[in-house]
Amino acid sequence: MQRSNEFKTQVVVYLTALTMVVEIAAGYLTNSMALLADGFHMASHVFALGLSWIAYRFSRKYEGNPVFKSGTGKILSLAGYTSAIILLIIAILMAYESVNRFFHPKEIRFQEAIGVAIIGLAVNLISALILHHKEEHKDHNIHAAYIHVLSDTLTSVTAIIALTAGMFWNMYALDAISGILSSIVISKWAVDIIVNSGRDLLDLRK
Repeated sequence: MQRSNEFKTQVVVYLTALTMVVEIAAGYLTNSMALLADGFHMASHVFALGLSWIAYRFSRKYEGNPVFKSGTGKILSLAGYTSAIILLIIAILMAYESVNRFFHPKEIRFQEAIGVAIIGLAVNLISALILHHKEEHKDHNIHAAYIHVLSDTLTSVTAIIALTAGMFWNMYALDAISGILSSIVISKWAVDIIVNSGRDLLDLRK
């Protein structure tokens, strides 16, 4: 199971990194801030997902090593805990930027932004399908990686809805509101992982 999760995480890291490079390159070529912003946002997820992948490799490499008296399982819990903290920071920054945009709206290139959101949604749906399985909640590392992807999926869906509505009714505030709502949900997911993985790290009873 652990080897399977390692491979799944590796595939998603490559897929997310490729999308990040394409979006950043296209953003510079087209002078699109929407593409650049989404590309750099994906960079944070590449880092977090890469951390999950490295944790699997490290855990497998040192499995059975007497240095780890309780086994290498806590490495995965630690990676999940760290990944969730990164996700929480992303959510807080997202909320801050969304509130700022609500009070200081900027002109949005709706069609371009919707196109970016659709690309991101497609990549995230594929990644979510790769990472999701019935036992994923028992492995904090793969669960944290899955929640990272799921958070991006949620952001893409709410962005598409808000941008489409905004384009037809010229309501710029909807984009900011969708960001605020997404950040609240993502924060809840991140805190849940932090609590559960933290319990494992401290050997607390559930």
